[in-house]
Amino acid sequence: MLHRMPLILLAIIVSILLFNTAIPLSLKETLYAVSLTIKSVILFMLPMIIFSLLLKTMVGLANRATTIITLILICLCASNYAATFISHFVGEWVYHLDLSVIRPNDAGNLSPAFVFQLPKLVENNHALFAGMIAGMILGQAPLKRFQWIVQPLDWVTTRLLCGIAYLIPLFVTGFVIKLQYDGVMQMILKDYLAIFAVIISAQLSYLFLFYLVLNRFNIQGTWKSIKNILPAAMAGFATMSSAAVLPLTMNSVANDTINPDLARSTVSVTTNIHLLGDCIAISIFAYALMKSFGMPMPTVYTFAVFTCYFVIAKFSVAAVPAGGIMVMLPVLENHLGFSPEMLSLMLALYVLLDPVVTAMNVMGNGALAKLIDQLAAWRSSMVTSPTSG
Repeated sequence: MLHRMPLILLAIIVSILLFNTAIPLSLKETLYAVSLTIKSVILFMLPMIIFSLLLKTMVGLANRATTIITLILICLCASNYAATFISHFVGEWVYHLDLSVIRPNDAGNLSPAFVFQLPKLVENNHALFAGMIAGMILGQAPLKRFQWIVQPLDWVTTRLLCGIAYLIPLFVTGFVIKLQYDGVMQMILKDYLAIFAVIISAQLSYLFLFYLVLNRFNIQGTWKSIKNILPAAMAGFATMSSAAVLPLTMNSVANDTINPDLARSTVSVTTNIHLLGDCIAISIFAYALMKSFGMPMPTVYTFAVFTCYFVIAKFSVAAVPAGGIMVMLPVLENHLGFSPEMLSLMLALYVLLDPVVTAMNVMGNGALAKLIDQLAAWRSSMVTSPTSG
């Protein structure tokens, strides 16, 4: 079911658009209330999920070679930050396009049949930093000593995320019904077909430039690198999981690097953290949604702060379909002011584009492995070269 999620969501949206008048008002109010309830449950569990995923990631990183991991972390964070922040300029351009500005009519808004709200016990930012610090501390001790903490947490978190993923169709249904009832769904779908094209073009352009720089602006070498990673990217498109195609990605990067073992290790560490496709897609979607819902465009400073939290949150992304957007919802809500309807639409749009996003993530992972391989080779040559004296 999870791998067919884009088709399922597309079918839901089309069905609501076609059969909206046949759905009783009471059912619409109930489905909207269920969606709000699922959102409340997700936000309630997110701090624990974020803490658990970050704890596992940081413990795993801390138990590897310090110098190489430091290099990987620096390149990883810089790459994610650069892709996200550069997308800000594409987003600004999208914001100035002739999109439909939604002006909700309070008199015609759909109300939920009931309200169920769980309390927010822990802020997501606190859980995020606590997971990083705890992971780094536990990572300094022998790994076996704390497996009784890390493994059960990981087991519970994985099943929670899978459960949430199965709820996504129901979660999205209520919000799509509300958008349709409020009279904004048709305008959004009309405009966002063009946004999809903009996002895919931006992703391909960014990745082509990345590979071009890595190959010292040699077109033939660039095409060779892209052709090498293409089978893994196509498999990522089909499976919508970077983790599922990890063996294929490792084989691809091994054929395009100086140190195959280092390249494989880099991909194994970063496959669920280095997500260039997500960075570009979510950023551009954010600007398009803010324009569509009549929100002001964020300042450069606001987006720079958002990008910092966005990059840190990448360390808690799970290897499940829609995992890339799930932990980003509170970041979008807290730092860009997204409403529940905007978050739901962001989730739906992201899942619809998830096959393409995953393929771009795989290509980005190949580029990062090549970058680290080149930097490590340069560092090694500097250390071993004779010094003049």
